[in-house]
Amino acid sequence: MLNAVGVTVRFGKRVLFEDVNIKFSKGNCYGLIGANGAGKSTFLKVLSGELEPSKGEVSLDKGERISTLKQDHYAYEEYTVMDTVIMGNSELYKIMKEKEEIYAKPDFTEEDGIKAAKLEERFAELDGWNAESDAAILLNNLGILSTEHYKLMKELEAKDKVKVLLAQSLFGNPDVLLLDEPTNDLDLKSINWLQEFLIDFENTVIVVSHDRYFLNKVCTHIADVDFGKIKVYPGNYDFWYESSQLALKQAKEQNKKKEEKIKELQEFIARFSANASKSKQATSRKKSLEKIQLEEIKASNRKYPYIDFKPDREPGKEILTVNNICKKINGEEVLKNISFSVKANNKIAFISDNENATTLLFQIIAGEVEPDSGEVTWGQTITKDYFPKDNSYLFENDEILVDWLRKYSKDPDETYVRGFLGRMLFSGDEALKNVKVLSGGEKVRCVLSKLMLSGANFLIFDEPTNHLDMESITALNEGMKKFKGNILFTSHDHQLTETVADRIIDLRKDKVIDRECTYNEYLGIE
Repeated sequence: MLNAVGVTVRFGKRVLFEDVNIKFSKGNCYGLIGANGAGKSTFLKVLSGELEPSKGEVSLDKGERISTLKQDHYAYEEYTVMDTVIMGNSELYKIMKEKEEIYAKPDFTEEDGIKAAKLEERFAELDGWNAESDAAILLNNLGILSTEHYKLMKELEAKDKVKVLLAQSLFGNPDVLLLDEPTNDLDLKSINWLQEFLIDFENTVIVVSHDRYFLNKVCTHIADVDFGKIKVYPGNYDFWYESSQLALKQAKEQNKKKEEKIKELQEFIARFSANASKSKQATSRKKSLEKIQLEEIKASNRKYPYIDFKPDREPGKEILTVNNICKKINGEEVLKNISFSVKANNKIAFISDNENATTLLFQIIAGEVEPDSGEVTWGQTITKDYFPKDNSYLFENDEILVDWLRKYSKDPDETYVRGFLGRMLFSGDEALKNVKVLSGGEKVRCVLSKLMLSGANFLIFDEPTNHLDMESITALNEGMKKFKGNILFTSHDHQLTETVADRIIDLRKDKVIDRECTYNEYLGIE
């Protein structure tokens, strides 16, 4: 069992969290959630021993082992893939190397033999004889082919290095598994395998993730970092979200009733305190007033932007027809004879093993790239806007944010634009930032603001959740669901895709699959 007792972390005057007391029990998976900067990754570092807390301590039962998902994808460049995975159990890897050195000695002594025997005994206890086969199984399940297992890490593509480091963290059945954003850069097949692995995992898991569907699938508990505390709730992410929103609503309603009662009592006291016949009643009401305590509702670190796409006009019957689109990039045929028509109210999710295919198709539909052949035909009533995966070209100037957004607003008044920016979490002086210094998440919120101001009735989104925190993803999800127009989109966020799309178009190498169904129905998930 892993215990955090009285743990406080502060940097200078800033306190991330204080006096945290949590027992992380075997057999449970804890989803660690909180706003960006709340201290989720910091807390994982404290639990792993990488970072000393300002106060308090972390303890692990004797003989138990913690494994963490490493974040430096280039730390093992000179090691083989197999060795990198087995390094997940540092004691086992050390014994393997010591054994190799001893047996490689040309002058093998009796003392060497005694040491080797002890190493062999511990090696067997750690199930060392199955180490390579166990590592190979993990790698194969994550899509790393057997031909790659003995290559050097520097020979792998970046996306495969991520998978190797994930296999490293899972290797050797650790007692406590700490995972910081384990689904980043994973394909759908790998994510699904990891979900099942964690569901079946019998020890303790603590995971940070922005993927709500993933958290719902694997978590038995949610550890919420907010208000300078970390509080554990039973259930998955959706259960936590619904119950926390209900609790906040109830607290506000209770305070509203108390405030109304306070006002009523104050009015009576002010009116009748000088009246001799009513003085007893006024005194009684003063005592009642003193007993009423408003519940303190602390300001959460979480901030939800207001995302609401409102079309200026309803679309007619003719929406969009894509006919036999073909496009080659550097001689490679990325799109071949892509054809489909969009019906009224369709919200279509595009999926593909080749993300360049969906991005290229969206660029052609949005009019930013010309196809080699084929045509895109829009209905006369359609107005479109486009959210690009790479939005950097939109911010290549020295404008301040309020002036940048003013270009896309029908109402150029600064007060209106600033009010709009405030709803998108750019308050006060943040509206005066130079757009070049905005973070990835801030730029995404800016582009979403541009789309909202456009009044378009047809929206195209290419990976809109990239760089967003969970609160912004939730707000975007709701905005896309409520939108009274057409949407074409692609996203790694399973829950967004499942709750928004009513049709799936799968761009495969040799064919296109087009089905009117939800994402889960397409994947065969009940």
